[in-house]
Amino acid sequence: MNNRMTTEELKIKSINYRKKILKYIVGANAGHTGGSLSCTDILNVLYNHVLNVSPQNFSSPDRDRYVQSKGHCVEALFVVLADQGFFPEEDLNTLCKYKSHYIGHPTKKVKGVEQNTGALGHGLPICVGTAIAAKLDNKDFRVFTLMGDGELPEGSNWEAALSASHYKLDNLCAIVDKNSLQITAATADVMNTDPLDKKWEAFGWSVKIVNGNDIDELKAVFDSLPFEKGKPSVIIANTTKGKGVSFMENELKWHHGVPNKEQYEQAMNELDKSLAEVTA
Repeated sequence: MNNRMTTEELKIKSINYRKKILKYIVGANAGHTGGSLSCTDILNVLYNHVLNVSPQNFSSPDRDRYVQSKGHCVEALFVVLADQGFFPEEDLNTLCKYKSHYIGHPTKKVKGVEQNTGALGHGLPICVGTAIAAKLDNKDFRVFTLMGDGELPEGSNWEAALSASHYKLDNLCAIVDKNSLQITAATADVMNTDPLDKKWEAFGWSVKIVNGNDIDELKAVFDSLPFEKGKPSVIIANTTKGKGVSFMENELKWHHGVPNKEQYEQAMNELDKSLAEVTA
């Protein structure tokens, strides 16, 4: 486990990640803006505090595994992977351009990406298989996946959830980015999955609920893994879609909206103001 960054350093990094996410989405004129901003703090804490993953050990069989099931929010993952040194950040100037590997979903053609994802409900099943393999091989690495609350109605998730508890996969952690909005409407209106904690508990998982945009809460909950010996862990991370930019927060149109010049400048100004407040 990495403990090399303080809470203040992580807060600064989250703001800078959000600025870069918007920069590259504007440059590509495409992207899943709201969801990338909601999960930024989770990815930040995972890669800068939790995961034993780096460009230097990515071929090691003992590295932790991270699979981004909510693959449509790949812009956040690309920005974090570039910051970790998996590839030059300038590569992201090709995001969604012709012949670029940096497309709108995770692909293993990009260094640091563990699995191709994007179609909903694939990340958790992949991670269950990976966690079972770790047990069979007597390996100590841990397996993480980030899911969107909008993908939870996919039946493959619940088949995987049953398997994870059956095989007592306490080396597996699922994080649900619960921003409560999906492409067409509020998640509760499209397919209500609440009470989400009770459903996971019924499937044999150990559950904790946190503010997924609070660095201290995220550090604490990841530090307490596994929540129970012999059970898989799930973190229900309540987040704000479009987090960090006032006119994007909790607004459905920013699911994959791209800011125009004036909106981009306003967003950058707001994030710069937040940065000044953290560093004051």
